[in-house]
Amino acid sequence: MGKPELNVVTGAFSHSGKYIAGRLLAMGEGVKTLTGHPDRENPFGGRVSAHPFNFDSPARLAESLQGATTLYNTYWIRFPHNRWGTFDDAVENSRTLIKAAEEAGIRRMVHISITSPTEESPFPYFRGKALVEKAVIDSRLSYAIVRPALIFGLEGTLINNIAWLLRRFPLFAVAGSGDYRVQPIFVEDLAEIAVSAGHKDDNIVIDAVGPETFTFEELVRLVADRIHRRAGVVHVGPGLMLFLARLIGLVVGDVVLTGDEIGGLMANLLVSREPVNGQTYLSRWLTENAEALGASYASELRRH
Repeated sequence: MGKPELNVVTGAFSHSGKYIAGRLLAMGEGVKTLTGHPDRENPFGGRVSAHPFNFDSPARLAESLQGATTLYNTYWIRFPHNRWGTFDDAVENSRTLIKAAEEAGIRRMVHISITSPTEESPFPYFRGKALVEKAVIDSRLSYAIVRPALIFGLEGTLINNIAWLLRRFPLFAVAGSGDYRVQPIFVEDLAEIAVSAGHKDDNIVIDAVGPETFTFEELVRLVADRIHRRAGVVHVGPGLMLFLARLIGLVVGDVVLTGDEIGGLMANLLVSREPVNGQTYLSRWLTENAEALGASYASELRRH
């Protein structure tokens, strides 16, 4: 038997990266990870070795990629913070990673992006994602760019924290009309799509979206129904929505919601016109996981 193919998965101790790594291991392939937290508890034990990103040392970064054929990249930031920098920093770090992958002889890169990124976007999150996509496309690497909409899973933040708020407050604020749409994708379905794309040779850009589409207010009411809470929805302006999110953030010590997230939702950027490729229904998943959902607050800052 030949030596198993080696893959690098960025962020294999986090959310989507963990499921991508797990799927590769289940297929008998080798995995190592690049992470900002190499000393974090390793959910895979000795099967996945951990290496720091070393964005400030491109030579060391390239060395950590040596021997791998495919790079699965989930690296990004949800919001600027002094612990990890700005969106511009994240774009430059991503460019450094791509160049290191070229130098290390990586054959293919599977990059996890987001639905509807454009370089002209008024939202730095989506604009930065588009700039990284351009860097991937302009590289010498074979590539697959996978664009998930809203990702859900037990380790996810948004849907869990919607449930957390519904469990604790009599009213739930929704920005604007609440009729903007979302098309959630289950994290394990995303992993399957990413790994399948990693085993192909053609350059592709695909959305990753689930079989159900909801307005945001429908999503909130669905979560409330599954956890047996009354959803007293109030509609507020986006500015007030952000102010309220910041107030709650002071209580929980986290960034609950960002302006880019509110703007992206209201602009219908988390929905796709492409064919559905996720299999898991959020409505069923919520029923199966209702007891755990929102039992505790999922903190982005604590995660990092």
